[in-house]
Amino acid sequence: MAANRLAPALVTVGLAATALLVPAASATAASADIDTDVDDFSYASWDARFEVSLDDEGRSRMHVTESLTARFPDSDQNKGIVRGLPTSYENAWLELQVLSVTDETGTDVPYETDEEDGLLYVLTGDDDYVQGLTTYVIEYEMRDVILAADTGVDEFYWDLLPLDSTQLIEEFRADVVFDDEMTERMTGDARCYAGYAGSTSECPLTTSSDGSEFHVEANELSPGEGVTLAVGFDSGTAAQPAARQPDPVTDTVPAIAALGGLGLSVGGWFAVSSFRRSRRTSTGIIVAQYDVPDSMPPLLAAAIVPGAKGAIPAEIVHLAVRGTLRIEEGAETEEPRLRRLPGGRIPDQLDVEALDALFTDADADGVAELPSSSEDFAARMTTLVKSGADAAVSRGLMTKARSRGAMILQWCAIAVAVVGFGLGLWGIIAGRVTALPAFVAIAFGLFLVLLSSLYSFSKHTVLTPEGAREYEYLMGVKEFIRVAEADRLQMLQSYSGAERRQDGSANVIVVYERLLPYAMLFGMEAEWGRVLESAYTSEQRGASWIGDPGAPFVSGQLVAFAASSNASASYSAPSASSSSSSGGSFGGGFSGGGGGGGFSGGR
Repeated sequence: MAANRLAPALVTVGLAATALLVPAASATAASADIDTDVDDFSYASWDARFEVSLDDEGRSRMHVTESLTARFPDSDQNKGIVRGLPTSYENAWLELQVLSVTDETGTDVPYETDEEDGLLYVLTGDDDYVQGLTTYVIEYEMRDVILAADTGVDEFYWDLLPLDSTQLIEEFRADVVFDDEMTERMTGDARCYAGYAGSTSECPLTTSSDGSEFHVEANELSPGEGVTLAVGFDSGTAAQPAARQPDPVTDTVPAIAALGGLGLSVGGWFAVSSFRRSRRTSTGIIVAQYDVPDSMPPLLAAAIVPGAKGAIPAEIVHLAVRGTLRIEEGAETEEPRLRRLPGGRIPDQLDVEALDALFTDADADGVAELPSSSEDFAARMTTLVKSGADAAVSRGLMTKARSRGAMILQWCAIAVAVVGFGLGLWGIIAGRVTALPAFVAIAFGLFLVLLSSLYSFSKHTVLTPEGAREYEYLMGVKEFIRVAEADRLQMLQSYSGAERRQDGSANVIVVYERLLPYAMLFGMEAEWGRVLESAYTSEQRGASWIGDPGAPFVSGQLVAFAASSNASASYSAPSASSSSSSGGSFGGGFSGGGGGGGFSGGR
């Protein structure tokens, strides 16, 4: 609605007069460069007539005729005016209807309307500019303009002028006329307030001899100054719309239903989580275990242990301690390399797939680099991890199932949200402005509830009974890793299957090495690395599967390797004015405290 015009001025003078004319020229140019504003005009006069009556239902109805004479500048700045009219008052829709827009002779003036933020904007004119004195006569109707005030009376408490305005009004006149039925029920109290919003200054009010008409005049009203009229009537004079009566069914219950539906949906998510946890239980008894069978390589274990960390580094270390490869330092610290060793036993088919994936790009000596950033390598590792998950399903350790509890809770959530949505919609259809916040809440809540259904109604990957037994076994391995060294050694001496040295004691280094990959899955590689470091020191040798075989094993090597190889495996390429119901017809009111008002501006 804003149209800006620049009129730059350049003053060219002879060299002899430059010193005298430069200040004047600069001032002229600065003034001309200021952007013109479509709101930069005034009203020569603002005349309004408000005719208030009761309809067949006993509800108030008002017919308004406003005659606005704008004083536009004599330049191509404005194409018309914009008059904003309120669409609601004290929680009820006003059922606003714009009847016509004409000039002072009754000739139709083109206009269009637009509704936003509780106001109906009437935009007058077309693409032609208007200049000088221009009159617009706007005729419209409203309903339910009489309010049952908190003071026990009915009131016409109305802002006759828009307080949201930037135009000076040179002369303002307003006539407010009530029909005979309403005149008979007047209390005799009437007040007029003028000034900026919140002003309690009263203005002169003229009343006709029969008391049915009130006349107000004001001159030289600054932008933002308003005039508010308050007239009192006996209680019950005007029937109030249902929207002004408290109705928790439409105004509160939908919001509560939104919270209830979302709460049930969240409960469904917890039910899914509980369902998945329950499927991990076989006997419920965890017994410490010091070895892991060949049929449970780290790739498979990672699939059945929730939150398992670093499946790829664990698998590499698993293959290393089994003697199929050695982890060596590369040219860069962040890029270690793997050397494939001949003759090593490959325990499981997943280990075969892992070796193939790791040594796809190996050189003639069987050496493969672990790149710090490679899309191809990351894709192969992602496929490898998926192979572990697929193997868990194919070997009967995992399956997909729905949570009955989650489905029940989700159906209850949908039912609650749908009922709440229906109540909120009923309130909107009934014209209750107070139902809008609750309706917005339930509409958003229903959307989230339906969205959460995708999770609650879906099949989720859970352990089978056989998978639960394997999970408990792995938890036993974790328990063995967790306990103190003395307890671990005591456990090893009590097991008949432990590998033993010639002196009959368990070969703890072999046991500890083979458990290292699983410690990495549990996020315990730092602690277990220190245990291994202590064991190697006691044996006075280093690890044969990582770094320099002749150098002592340092647990920090393991942590650094896990971080670098995990990074390699996961790399991917970048890709309206306020109103009051407190009463003002008998004093105590203020300018801008009623309904009406709206907005005024230029186009």
